[in-house]
This record gives sequence, C-alpha cells and structure tokens, in this order.
Amino acid sequence: MAGGTFIGQNKVRAGVYVNTFSKRPVPSSEGVQGITALPIAFDFGPEEIQTVDSSTNIEAIYGEGSNFLLGEALKGASTVLVGRVTKGVKATGTVAGITVTAKYSGTRGNDINIVVTANAEDPAKFDVMTLLDTLEVNLQTVTDASELVANNFVEFGSGTLVVGTGKLTGGTTVAPTASDYADFNAKLQLFDLNTVAYPVTDSAVTSAAINFVKRLREEEGKKCQAVIAGAGSDYEGVINVKNGVILEDGTVVPAHHATAWVAGASAGAGVAGSLTYSAYPGAVDVDTRYISSEIVSALRNGEFLFIEKRGTAVVEKDINSLVTLSNGKGAEFRKNRVLRVLDDIANSSKITFEDNYIGQVNNDENGRELFKADRIVYMTTLMGMGAITDFVPEDITILPGQEIDAMVAEIGVKPVDAVEKIYITINVF
Repeated sequence: MAGGTFIGQNKVRAGVYVNTFSKRPVPSSEGVQGITALPIAFDFGPEEIQTVDSSTNIEAIYGEGSNFLLGEALKGASTVLVGRVTKGVKATGTVAGITVTAKYSGTRGNDINIVVTANAEDPAKFDVMTLLDTLEVNLQTVTDASELVANNFVEFGSGTLVVGTGKLTGGTTVAPTASDYADFNAKLQLFDLNTVAYPVTDSAVTSAAINFVKRLREEEGKKCQAVIAGAGSDYEGVINVKNGVILEDGTVVPAHHATAWVAGASAGAGVAGSLTYSAYPGAVDVDTRYISSEIVSALRNGEFLFIEKRGTAVVEKDINSLVTLSNGKGAEFRKNRVLRVLDDIANSSKITFEDNYIGQVNNDENGRELFKADRIVYMTTLMGMGAITDFVPEDITILPGQEIDAMVAEIGVKPVDAVEKIYITINVF
C-alpha cells in the first residue's frame, strides 16, 4: 500500500496519505520592557556593557558597594545596561614574591590588598587572599604561584610564593571625554533598550547622543529615547530635562543627574503608564522653581520639568522635546506615553518577525495570515492593558511586498493617553 504526505488530492495509487501539522501558532516575542542604559564614570571595573538589576552585587563588578546614579535609575527600571566610560592605569605590585596586577584600570585598584599566609592544615601550601580595603573578595589555597587564577579584582603573575602582605599602587582614573561616550554608544547599539540617560553637561556628548538615538530609531529600527539635560533637540526620541530635585536628606540632584531617574522611570512606565504628576521617590522639592508662565513656556519648548507639590517633587508633564509638528507627527507624538505605545508596537513587531518568521515561514497568504493573527493577539493584549482603544482586527492589513520575499504590514492604532486636564464649570443658583 502506498503512503506518504499530500499537497493536493491527486494521488494515483491506493493508500493512506497523511499530513501532520502543529496547531501551535508561531510564538510571539515581547517588545522591550523596563530597560534603560546608563554610562557611569566608575573608578574600577570592566568597560564592556554590564546588565544590572536590583539583585546585582555591584561591588563584585565595580568595587563600589553602591552608585548614586545607578540607584536612581533602578528606582524605575527593572534592568540597567551599565557602561563604564572611564579609562586609566592599572594598579600593580610585587607582593609575597609574586607580581600582581589589578584586573581593571582605576584608582580603586589602589585599595586592593594581597595577604599570603601558610595554610593551617598543610604548611606546604599557601592561603592567598585578595582584599578590597579590608573586605575579603577572594581566597585561594595553592602550592605555588602557577596554580593561582585571576579573580574579579586581580591577575597573578610569576614568582615564588612566600608569606607576606602588600598593597597595589599606581592605579589612576582618567575623566571621561566625548570619545569615551562615543565608545559607550558603539557598544550600546548591540542591545535592545527603552531609554538611555546621559548624566552630563558636555554639549559634545549630548549632541552625539541625539544623533545616536536618531540613527537607532530611524536606521536600525530600535525604538528608544535618549534622556539629556539642557539641550533642545525638537525630536520625539529625546527627553530634555530642565531642572532637578532635592532629596529628603538634602542631596541636590541637578537636571543632568536627574536624567538617570527619568530614563529609568520612563522605561519602567511601559505602554500603559504616564509619568505626568508622578513623584520623584524621596524628593521633597525641586532645585529650581518656576512660576506658571515659565512652566507654560518650558512645556511649549519641549522641556521635561519637575514642580513642587505639597512637600514632594513631581513631573509636570510626561513629554519629549518634539516642538515642530507636521502632518506626519501631530501633537500626540509629544506625549511620551503615546510614544511608548507606538515604540512597543514597532519593537515587538520587529523582534517577533526576526525571532519567528524570517527564514522560517513562507511568504504566502498562509504565512501572512499567521503574522496578522499574531499581531491581532498582541494588539488585543495592548487594548486589555489600556494602552490602546477601539482596536478591531480589520485595523491590520498584511500584504505582499514588491519583492518575492517581502511583506508589508499596515497597522491602525489609537493610543490611550492619561487624563491631564479637567475643565469644571460651577454654576451658582
């Protein structure tokens, strides 16, 4: 008896022909959620981008128990892509008969101590301790120097081990330049993210940041926003912070440092959240107060600012720096909540297509309908979250492109914005 699979009901031989298909739909991929990026001038640590969250042991990476800017970003973001933007010279020393070199450059390397003692159980062996100040960060028990392996803080060289102690010296940190921030951008472009903060006042850095995020959005298809201070850009992909806040312990957070919180909070707000009137955690005032006419002028200039409200500091309005409107970009593009919705749709569609469709699904009616069905589910989810409204499946059209391997998606969407104004008329009878 013949058998096999079939395309059409055109078999000649008698037999049983079976097609087996999975009813499981092609999986969808989420957009980017809660991810911000932050360049920091650490005095130690790797120059490569590190993924950090609230559970990360910062001291094990950068030699610092905490970092103010990173802490501000993590008040809102779930994940921070940290890039060290400082360079310098590695601390070194000859300790207990061997050469020791700090793993990374920076002045923090000068706080590394090496202690070598005889092992209590086997006097023929040595206990080699690496300490950061007085904190033990590594312990190895070896017979000779050749057995030592590098740890998070030092690399060991050759020599003959003896009992002894010593401190590394000569480590230096060089203040970052615009070139260092450019290097950070070059590394960051390989990651998916929602926002990136630039906590600096250097106009060369902020100008480069604006161009960088424009390229990511318009050429790379990565929809994200840069958060800077004091630099008007007239672009929806840039948030321009005008002033800072004062924390309850008296710490003044100037505008360029407040970018860390704004970037983290914006990333964490997601598609259904607005930062309008959101309180800056721990802030009791703003560093610069403005009268109403000045606030109106700032908003019209596309400036993101904080106001004092009954002993707290809150966001006046969750806007970006877009000022010039057009037929293609109306006033809604100025609102960050709306933009986050549009960006999530773009990011999710891009990631889903890359992960599950390119090279895997036929570009025929069935393949296009599969992608459409996926987008319908996704848009329905957004509507359930309150991010969009009035969506119907007919708002999505998937058509073949001009080339045999291309498809064209058209998606109609009506984002939801948070209520910000209420007009009340009181009639007295």
